[in-house]
Amino acid sequence: MGRKAIGTLILLATLSVIGVVLIQLLWLRQASHYRNEQMALNRERALQLEKQFNDRVVIALTDVTEQILSMTKDPSDLYDAVKQERPNYFAVTINDTLHPYLLESLLRKEFSRRNIQEDFEYGIYDCFTDSVVYGNYVSFDTLRTDTVQHTKLQKLDKDGHYFGVYFPSRKSTLWEEDVHSGWTWIFPTIVTLIVFSFFAYSVWVILKQKKLSEMKNDFIGNMTHELKTPISTIALSSEVIADPQIIKEPERLQAYAQIIRSENERLRNQVERVLQLATLDKDELHLKRERVEMNQVAQEVAEHFRLPLAERRVKLDLQLAAAQSVVIGDRMHLVNVVTNLLDNALKYGPDDSVIRLRTLQKGGEFLLAVEDQGIGIRKEDLKHIFERFYRVHTGNVHNVKGFGLGLHYVQQIAHAHNGGVSVQSEPGKGSTFTLSLPLTL
Repeated sequence: MGRKAIGTLILLATLSVIGVVLIQLLWLRQASHYRNEQMALNRERALQLEKQFNDRVVIALTDVTEQILSMTKDPSDLYDAVKQERPNYFAVTINDTLHPYLLESLLRKEFSRRNIQEDFEYGIYDCFTDSVVYGNYVSFDTLRTDTVQHTKLQKLDKDGHYFGVYFPSRKSTLWEEDVHSGWTWIFPTIVTLIVFSFFAYSVWVILKQKKLSEMKNDFIGNMTHELKTPISTIALSSEVIADPQIIKEPERLQAYAQIIRSENERLRNQVERVLQLATLDKDELHLKRERVEMNQVAQEVAEHFRLPLAERRVKLDLQLAAAQSVVIGDRMHLVNVVTNLLDNALKYGPDDSVIRLRTLQKGGEFLLAVEDQGIGIRKEDLKHIFERFYRVHTGNVHNVKGFGLGLHYVQQIAHAHNGGVSVQSEPGKGSTFTLSLPLTL
């Protein structure tokens, strides 16, 4: 998929998500308006019912108080004796102590007469002990007696004797509406966030796949060039050797034979790197577990690069300072890792320069560092250099060839050996790659 097509797809998807969000907001606005109207009507109706209930309770408690005063022949005034302390709590002031069974009997009788079929809890307060001296829960549904949760009455800030009546099942109508109205917005908001998150993730996946596709295309182009050049060179050299007269010029024959051998080795190396990638992709990396002497590996790789280094007039400073260098791993893959690091140092370094290959021991780790004097790596490229197919842009340096597989392979092999690889680099001042592996002590 081309860049223009992906841009169009993302634009259309973005407009679709924005459209869905706008439509949802409009729907929520209409639903909220309709709900507010219904809530206003329900609130008014609920407030009327709540007021009727409260008035019936006040009248019933007033009648109970009047009966109590008539029994005790107390000439006290009933005015303001009954007060509603909370939406579901009423307090009645009296001037003397009161028997709880008499109070409960009167409350049951008056509540039934006023059609108040609500469970209630009552308590009697004694000013002498400054506490609620008696309380009981009364249920009109005998089947619920064992499952009702009794609510402990609290003392009110009142002087003298009083009794209180609490209705635990009654709640404030306004409070309930405020709580439930919040869910109107919570659920659509959660759905919108899920849709937006999925959209953002989809865009991220598309962009990532686009980047991977571009890197693969670059890889195919590089691979075609890398394979085509040695094939052409071998073909030309073979034509020269096929000339019968070449036998009269043994030095020339030997030179072309050396060219064929060199280009064949180059082809073998390129094919080996592609096969390394295929092995990593298919999760078919089976490591041999054997003792590997890494100082010896470094020495062998250095010897292998003797001719390429001489052609570029590059000096290799080999410092094998690690006292212990035996690790458990796959010798072939470890040789490839050191080869890749040294090959990169040679490719990205100038002629007539110095490459330092050092080994050292740090605690229980073996460290192998390859330092070059090349072009260095920019800070923004450092976080990508271990990705598959990624190649650092080399500016005016056009002779740097490769597939962008070497460092990715190095990192994967290092991790497979419970080790790691790090890099320190500064543009124009070269780079240092350090391989770390656990030692076998």
